[in-house]
Amino acid sequence: MAAKKPATTKAPAPVTAEPTATVEPTTTTSTKTTSPNTAEAKSRFNAALDEAKAGAAALGDEAKLRASGYRDEARVRGEKYSGDAKSKAGELAVEGKHKASEAMTGLSRVIDENAPTLDEKLGPKYGDYARSASRSLQDNARKLDEKNLDELAEESREAIRKSPATAVGLAALVGFFFARLFR
Repeated sequence: MAAKKPATTKAPAPVTAEPTATVEPTTTTSTKTTSPNTAEAKSRFNAALDEAKAGAAALGDEAKLRASGYRDEARVRGEKYSGDAKSKAGELAVEGKHKASEAMTGLSRVIDENAPTLDEKLGPKYGDYARSASRSLQDNARKLDEKNLDELAEESREAIRKSPATAVGLAALVGFFFARLFR
């Protein structure tokens, strides 16, 4: 542990008597006389004020410069993260599109495999409906694989413009299925 230094005391400064102001009784204005020490103190005080103002201005300029640097750095990082997020979202969307296409193809196969059973139990008319649905699912899966995400987005927007009520109904149905799926 470090030893404490003894406190040093300063001797009080000698008090000097300053000349007092004189008032002349014959005039209506009063004149103050100031000592050279007062003028020097005022001069030093004004110089210190000017120096403080200059220091504050310099600090303000430095703060603006640093803030500008931080703002630019944040913008660059934000753009980088935004680019990364867009890239990852694009990858996930392509993967989701591929999985949806695979699911549609798989469902088409299941329907196609069960069409003969429908022919036997319900009649050939229902088997033909199943085969038609299976072909439609395969065609849609193939179209989904062939289109890029921009084309799919534009087709979705167009479908929503043409039939907003159907779009809201489908969104509600999909939301219901997701709610049941993740319960």
